Amino acid sequence: MDETYNKALKYSGLYKGKIEVAPKVPIKSLKDFAVYYTPGAAAVSKKIFEEPNLSFELTGRWNMVAIVTDGSRVLGLGNVGAEASYPVMEGKALLFKFLGGVDAIPIPLKTQDKEEIVEVIKKLEPAFGGINLEGIESPKCFYILERLKAELKIPVWHDDQLGTAGVILAALINVFKLTNKDFKNSKIVLVGAGAANIATCKLLISAGVPPGKIILVDSKGILHPERMDMDELMLKNPWKYELAIKTNEERIQGGFLKH
Repeated sequence: MDETYNKALKYSGLYKGKIEVAPKVPIKSLKDFAVYYTPGAAAVSKKIFEEPNLSFELTGRWNMVAIVTDGSRVLGLGNVGAEASYPVMEGKALLFKFLGGVDAIPIPLKTQDKEEIVEVIKKLEPAFGGINLEGIESPKCFYILERLKAELKIPVWHDDQLGTAGVILAALINVFKLTNKDFKNSKIVLVGAGAANIATCKLLISAGVPPGKIILVDSKGILHPERMDMDELMLKNPWKYELAIKTNEERIQGGFLKH
């Protein structure tokens, strides 16, 4: 691990970052700027003014994603803030481009207020074809994702929730095929009840796993409707509260918060 850390620091200093913006169109002479910038770009602007959705056909917006974070939950580092989150967001942008051919821009925000985050991203909507939320702590990330999915016209994705959930569902589908088992007769235990596993639990239910067959365990023990902190969960984390009610049909108990 020390070798990897040392190389990361060395190459970050050498290359001054991992991504760059490069022209897509050929530039052979100064005359080309008249086509791609002014006055030519005015014709494109007029078309988009008449029909805003043409921005997805006549500009790079169709392939441009914003990687937005508040730095409150970055990898295993925790709350490192906006500036320190940049290397991770830049690395994610590198993955987008190298593995998927998608242009992505890191946007660390100098706020950790959920309402401000929502409003900033809403104002950024015309610049991007999609929003990738990254490194935002739970349960705030649930609220932000739900608000943006409801209020934006472009796709919004939270990698820590939906990415992990999708991978786990795919793995379970393969495991059940190989073992000749099925969702309805299997008990699934999710150790941890943060952003990833709450999203995973919801996706598993959507895929046909009976909610009662799922058991969620957080830092205080197994989730169940009679747990002593249910009133607090209902107020502070309604997403976890809802799953505590729906899952664990056997009402298995255990952990720090027991009667």
